[in-house]
Amino acid sequence: MYEEAGFIAYYFHWDHDDIMNMEHGERRRWCDEISRINRKMNDDTDKAHNVFDVFGKR
Repeated sequence: MYEEAGFIAYYFHWDHDDIMNMEHGERRRWCDEISRINRKMNDDTDKAHNVFDVFGKR
């Protein structure tokens, strides 16, 4: 529970009481959503800053 709460609070800056009042399934769902957002952002960033993209695909 605390790991999920810390994860949500770190990324979304939500109030402790709001997070702790959620059901486990809802906290888990928000953790999954935050992870999905991070993966998408990291994938987009990696592609935009990949120095090897200059050479094109062979």
